[in-house]
Amino acid sequence: MSSKQEKLQQRKDESAAKEVISWVITLALAVVAALFVKNYVIINANIPSGSMENTIMTGDRLFGFRLAYRDKSPERGDIIIFKFPDDETENYVKRVIGLPGEKVEILDSKVYIDGSEIPLQEDYLKEEWTVATGQYSFEVPKDSYLVLGDNRNNSYDARYWDNTYVSKEKILGKAIFRYYPFDKAGSLY
Repeated sequence: MSSKQEKLQQRKDESAAKEVISWVITLALAVVAALFVKNYVIINANIPSGSMENTIMTGDRLFGFRLAYRDKSPERGDIIIFKFPDDETENYVKRVIGLPGEKVEILDSKVYIDGSEIPLQEDYLKEEWTVATGQYSFEVPKDSYLVLGDNRNNSYDARYWDNTYVSKEKILGKAIFRYYPFDKAGSLY
């Protein structure tokens, strides 16, 4: 092989190596970006039970926004994804009802905040609330939240937990978008 042919072959080999390195770097950056988004921006949730019906149905899949509460606090009515207070290996999805420092009372299927005579308006409830309707009284601690399911007749929520409140630091994100089933995909608000 002549010197000219050797140089040409060497350039082809270098070009192929550069192409492979380019693809490896591109794939590595894509994996790092995906992991960053998954771990710091969005959270995926799978709904295993009917506790949030009819807002979120059994088998639905949704995205939560991890940064939603970085500069602000959850608001009453927000649907949150959080570490279950009685077993932090499990993630739960429920609706925020009581805010830090509030007194929440449940009487005859109605929620009252801080002694108000007017019950909380809860248009999102699945049906008439007939199970575990009260009398409950909760004093929500600082930096914690009281959460309940929208399907109050079939929801394992704060009314039954040993550790009643969800600490702000255990909130993983705000549920924002249902992506499955595809025919029901869309915003949760």
